[in-house]
Parts: sequence; structure tokens; C-alpha cells
Amino acid sequence: MKAWLLHDIDGPDSFTLEDVQTPSPGPGEVRVHLKTSALNHLDIWSSMGMPKPPLPHVAGADGAGVVDAIGADVAGLAIGDEVIVNPSVSCGHCAACLRGNTPFCDAYQILGEHRWGTFAEQVVAPARNVTAKPSSLSWEEAGAYGLAYGTAYRMLRRARLQAGEVLLVIGVGGGVSSAGMLIGKAMGATVFVTSRNAEKIEKAISLGADGGFLSDEGYDRALKAATGAGADVVLENVGKPTWDTSVRSLEKGGRLVTCGATGGTTVELTVPRLFFKQLEIIGSTMYDFGEFASTTRLVATGQVPVLVDSVFAFDDLPTALGRMQGNDQFGKILLRHG
Repeated sequence: MKAWLLHDIDGPDSFTLEDVQTPSPGPGEVRVHLKTSALNHLDIWSSMGMPKPPLPHVAGADGAGVVDAIGADVAGLAIGDEVIVNPSVSCGHCAACLRGNTPFCDAYQILGEHRWGTFAEQVVAPARNVTAKPSSLSWEEAGAYGLAYGTAYRMLRRARLQAGEVLLVIGVGGGVSSAGMLIGKAMGATVFVTSRNAEKIEKAISLGADGGFLSDEGYDRALKAATGAGADVVLENVGKPTWDTSVRSLEKGGRLVTCGATGGTTVELTVPRLFFKQLEIIGSTMYDFGEFASTTRLVATGQVPVLVDSVFAFDDLPTALGRMQGNDQFGKILLRHG
């Protein structure tokens, strides 16, 4: 099969398209012939060794396609089934998995980070990590939503977002932030967004956001002027450049939930602000199987649209990565396989 391989950890220019041996599924696994895959910032981090994957490595977390091989001890799946690949991989038998909280698994992995992923013609995954593709979704939509939408859903659940509350989404346009905006609206929140790009703010408002602010213009003050208070929940994944302003944006008793730090990992926190305002800082990573199922229902029923920014040919991964690095996208960037 053809696959985009990393032989060196030297950034996203390190990917090379090569012919490699087609993998065979082991016990409890299936192989999926992919129709589409989606890019995530995780793919750039992997190419930079954060964390360093075993080499050679195939990145790519999200994908959708057709089952073309089945390993031993697999029930409920057949060759030809149209499926979505869930990149959140867990052992299934540790204490966390038995509680259903799979992101706390002792052997937790993300497809395309710890094991070969979807930037290939075929991918092998645990059978429980494929789910039937809803007929209401195109191949592009099916391959796009998994990691970003599931992550955003868990973030808002962990932050206990309630209908009628104010949600501030930082850096709209990226996959997780755009998904958070849409899922927040579906949950009944009043949603504001930030971006360095005025056009992205306008796009967000056209998709249902209640307002937006430029990132470099004191959005904490602008939000308080617009709402009379501040945010009940802030959804963050930028880190250092926005952290202090995001914390300042919170209302008393507010919750900031973060899943990443695309702009810098080290931040400062004014402790008196934290305890006087009784704020909460919440970390969140990926999602469990129940949250993935809930996210799938939201997109399959049309309650939450899947935002596809652009679709590139499988052979054109470098151009797709360039668009992501330039922060030009609004929604998910995809590869179409074959």
C-alpha cells in the first residue's frame, strides 16, 4: 500500500510517500481501506517529536472507509462494512477502561501518534474502534469529525456547560475550537468566539455564534461589555498567547477547560484571581466511547454540522499540511484516498 512515512523527526516537511507492506489485522482487529482521512495539529506535533513516535511512522488520526480484512475473534463486522475509525485506543481491561473512562487507560494510545495511522491507503485498528458510518454523512464528513468533535464534546462535558450559560471559544477556525462553538450552541449556550482574523469571526457568526472579538484587542473587556459579566466557560487550546486574557474573561465561579497549547506550553497564573473568583482550571484529553457515540449522534442527526474546510488528493499531503500551518482553515482539512 501507499503511505506517508516519517523516517526522521524534522517537522512536517519530513513526510515521504512510499510503498510499504500492507498490514494484516491481528486478533480483535480489522483493516479498513480508507476513503478519507483528516489532518489534526497532532500530525505536526508528531513530525516534530512531541511525543516522538517509533520510526518509521505513519501519522493521521481520523479516517473513514470500508472494512477489507478481519482478524480472529471479531464479531459484528463484515468485509464491505462502511465505517468510521475512532482514534481513541485503549486496552479495554484496566480499571479505567472497566469504568468506561478510557482516556485514563494505563496503555492509552492515539491512532497516528502511538501506532500507525490513517495517512495510508489502509489502516489496522481494534474492532471496537470502528463504528458504522451513518448514511446521512458523506465520506468527507465521516472522516473529519472524530478527534476534534469528540475532544470538544468531552471538554464541554467536563466543564459542565449548561443551557443559558456564556461560552467563550478561543481561536475559532481550528478543528476543536470550531467544533466547540457548534456543540456549545447545540447545548443551548450563548457562544462568543475569538480570532486574529476578522473574516473567521464573521464566518463563525454566520454559523450561529452570538458574537466575536479580535484576539489582540482585549477580548476579556469586550466580552464583559457585551454580556455585563463574563464567561461561565472558556474553551482554550492556544496556551501562552491567550492564557491570561482567557482567565480574565471568566465570571466568578467560571471554568476554563483546555486540551492543548498550540501557541506555547508555559503560562503564568495569578493565584489570588483564581481563589478570589473561585475559578476552575480543567484539563481534558480526547474522549471515551460513550462520548464518541454521543458526538456521532449529534453530527448524524444534523444537530451539529461537520465543517469541512478543504479536501486535497491523498498524494497532496504537503499542501494540506501547509494550509494547516498557515492557520488559514475554518474547519477540517481532509485527504481523499483514491
